[in-house]
Amino acid sequence: MQLLHIDSSITGDQSVSRQLTRNIVDAWVAAHPDTQVSRLDLLTDAPAHFTADAMAPRTGQTDGLSEAQVRENAVSERLVSQFLASDVIVVGAPFYNFTIPTQLKAWLDRLAQPGRTFQYTANGPEGLATGKTVIVASTRGGVYSTSEQGQAMEHQESYLKVIFGFFGITDVRFVRAEGIGMGPEAKAKALASAALDIGVVTTVAREETLAAVA
Repeated sequence: MQLLHIDSSITGDQSVSRQLTRNIVDAWVAAHPDTQVSRLDLLTDAPAHFTADAMAPRTGQTDGLSEAQVRENAVSERLVSQFLASDVIVVGAPFYNFTIPTQLKAWLDRLAQPGRTFQYTANGPEGLATGKTVIVASTRGGVYSTSEQGQAMEHQESYLKVIFGFFGITDVRFVRAEGIGMGPEAKAKALASAALDIGVVTTVAREETLAAVA
């Protein structure tokens, strides 16, 4: 089984999402020792923001590409091939300005390729990256999950559910630590809750993923 471990936080060793993704991966590997882990740190290896040069080869244009278009297409191909080869994807997704980090969005933009991760049919879009498990380490300074107002302001977990679902992935699990900016007691409570979530999602997701790849 192939597991892709992705981090996107900009805060390095102080990052709670990085701490959680490490714990998720460790728990998964402990439960399933034959897992092969690959790593993508979007802080140090982020694709450039999506541009017309990155878009051109995906519109069917194959001849007369500029050097920039060829270069950007190679970046997209590397990332989508890595993603499609993975059975399990662990994503660190901190909450920045009500949504995900821009480098994580840039990665997702490179994955959204017709004919690779989705296709349009007479019945609408169809995801092609089926049978995968995604586990998201979701971290937030405030609390957004317990009120209508908070949920309306949240474009992090909701966006990730939509985009991975568009790719055909129905097994998207969340390990959430929110309120980590609200003082030491709130942070400790959030981390304790996240630790319990890790035990649940790595066990349940593992069983479903094993069935999917069997």
